[in-house]
Amino acid sequence: MKDIEFKLNSTDIHPNSEIKGLISVSYPGRYDGVVINTQILDSNEHIVYKGYNGKKISQNVSRLFINKDAMPENKAEFTALIKFEPKQEHEIKFRASIIEQHKEIESQIIFAKYSV
Repeated sequence: MKDIEFKLNSTDIHPNSEIKGLISVSYPGRYDGVVINTQILDSNEHIVYKGYNGKKISQNVSRLFINKDAMPENKAEFTALIKFEPKQEHEIKFRASIIEQHKEIESQIIFAKYSV
């Protein structure tokens, strides 16, 4: 088993539909938390994270760090949103990484499709 498992509720994403994801960490060493980076390819637009593990995020963030202390049983659920109306189909790259002392330990990448 990998040290990080990352899943999305759907890899077919549409404007203003809620994106839900789940990260599970089984890394045996110490780590500080996980970070989720997202890139909408061929676009200058961003994804907006709305919350994690039931906690709402008040400011718009496009990169989400979740501290290990906020991850019961080493799991994190997050919600996000993309608001812009695409003129073409875009590929979205989601990357979840385990972070230890500002270094990436392991990561997993998921690609999704964004269209009307």
